[in-house]
Amino acid sequence: MSDFPAFVHINEEGPREGFQIEPGPIATARKIELIDALSATGLTHMQIVSFVNPRAVPGMADAEQVVAGITQRTGIAYTALWLNERGFERAVATGRLHNRGSISLCASDPFLMRNQNRTPEQQLAGQHRIVEMYKVQGIPVERGGIMAAFGCNFAGDVPAERVVSLVGQLLDIAAEHDVTLTTVGLSDTMAWATPLSIKRVAGAIRDTYPELDLSLHLHDTRGMGIANAQAGLEMGVARYDSCVGGLGGCPFAGHAGAAGNVCTEDLVFMCQEMGIDTGLDLEALIDCANLAQDIVGHALPGSVMKGGSLRRLRDKISSGSGHIG
Repeated sequence: MSDFPAFVHINEEGPREGFQIEPGPIATARKIELIDALSATGLTHMQIVSFVNPRAVPGMADAEQVVAGITQRTGIAYTALWLNERGFERAVATGRLHNRGSISLCASDPFLMRNQNRTPEQQLAGQHRIVEMYKVQGIPVERGGIMAAFGCNFAGDVPAERVVSLVGQLLDIAAEHDVTLTTVGLSDTMAWATPLSIKRVAGAIRDTYPELDLSLHLHDTRGMGIANAQAGLEMGVARYDSCVGGLGGCPFAGHAGAAGNVCTEDLVFMCQEMGIDTGLDLEALIDCANLAQDIVGHALPGSVMKGGSLRRLRDKISSGSGHIG
């Protein structure tokens, strides 16, 4: 029997993962415009930039300028992504971000080399170093993450047992440094997940580590994004990364024309229709999706931004100004 969460926490990643994959340059001012608009939708967590090598990800070359230019709202954690010590130092130097520590491993060795130019041994050593950096800065480390948790374009299917083993490694690293992980994020980095594999992996982790909260980072390359989110909800997963308008995609995943991440407003719409609270303003999110589409200059894959919410139709019908048929 499904045990849906009563509340779903959504981490918006459109300004970071969405803009980093766009082929053309996006003006810093327009990035700030979208972040400020998203800040008015009820979001409490937003990943807005990544501090990575600008030669590898030129769309994030202006990360410091974006962070400096946003209008911060009380109650919103504005965060960034980094993959190494240098990126972490850049994030801390802004003085404007809600930095949180995370330990990250990858279920695919070929993708790890392609994405970070590291072997598993190098990544493991790097995680130990960066945890110590977090501790020096007084930044709590409460989250772990596994990239390519459901499959890889270069390594194939990832068994649930491997993911469980990697969760164990995350917990071992944390214990060695006297920190406690409460949440582990599973990233469907290359869109191999299906509802069945979501349930298998989440279930295997829950069986072994029932005390851990899980979060899902889903892509929609094969149209499975919202179906996989539904499967996550059925497993009681209450934390999701998503991108407004369906922006996003990994630049190192090997897709010629991949769709983006699971769409924020589509996910919020589904939750609302299921009676699950998200604390978000769906109509405001639809406006943000249309703004994001204008900024990138091409159609985005989101569905609710095109079809609209049912609330407007219900209000119209109940007022007698509309009809069905």
